[in-house]
Amino acid sequence: MSADLDLTTAQWIKSSYSDGSGGQCVEFSRALTHSHGLVPVRDSKDPHGPALVFSAGNWTSFVSAIKSGDLSA
Repeated sequence: MSADLDLTTAQWIKSSYSDGSGGQCVEFSRALTHSHGLVPVRDSKDPHGPALVFSAGNWTSFVSAIKSGDLSA
């Protein structure tokens, strides 16, 4: 990740698919969506760990595919 993409103050949103049983814990942030067109994603069990960063368009396509059932778990 580029040094100018500071996520230290980002507000994270836990996926509705995440649960308290220790599995499938995903969070995303809108912190860079407007300024950079990017969506950072991280493992909510490791909030100080790395984040993957996707283009907003690719993230939207991924979420749409999940919602429509085009991608199976």
